[in-house]
Amino acid sequence: MGSAVAAPLAAAVYGTAFAIGAVLMGFEMLGSRYIYPYFGGGIGTWAALISVVLLSLAIGYFTGGALTQRPRMLRKVALLFVIAAAYLALVPRCADPVMTGILDRFASGAVAQFSAAIALTLVPLSLLATLSPVAVAVLSASDARSGAVAGWVYGISTIGNILGVLVTTFVLVPFAGSRAITYGFAVIVAVCAATLGLAHRTYRM
Repeated sequence: MGSAVAAPLAAAVYGTAFAIGAVLMGFEMLGSRYIYPYFGGGIGTWAALISVVLLSLAIGYFTGGALTQRPRMLRKVALLFVIAAAYLALVPRCADPVMTGILDRFASGAVAQFSAAIALTLVPLSLLATLSPVAVAVLSASDARSGAVAGWVYGISTIGNILGVLVTTFVLVPFAGSRAITYGFAVIVAVCAATLGLAHRTYRM
């Protein structure tokens, strides 16, 4: 690839970072709607959900950092995205029995709320969060550029986060059910997986 990152590769990675950022926070907002009928929407539920989302991001960032030390990082992230897309696609069908099982086992309270948040978000969001460190590694043509690239990756991803929250809350939810939106997020993640897989085949990153 030489000393500079190819423009199509950069566009694919930055675009994927934006889309995944939107899905991450969009699904967090949807998570509250899956949990609310069983455990309410009080501060305890939100504390559990936000904490588990942050834990998911930490796990994903650590895992993504480890992937940067291995070959074919984009291919590995693409495979993780396939798993995340499949998980999201199963949520609409499985959420109700899982939430009911947690409610039956733990009743209400902090343990139940954290268990529900973990079951709903930990796996897919951890897998999606692996992208950011890998994106920085792929786009950094030299050590001197790594700081600037990290700023762009996390900045673009955060803009995606903001739009994911706003669009999901004020546009999607009023006009579509949580299950339909979740299926849509699964499709977006699958498209991102295909994009990264194609980028790997083209640039061998």
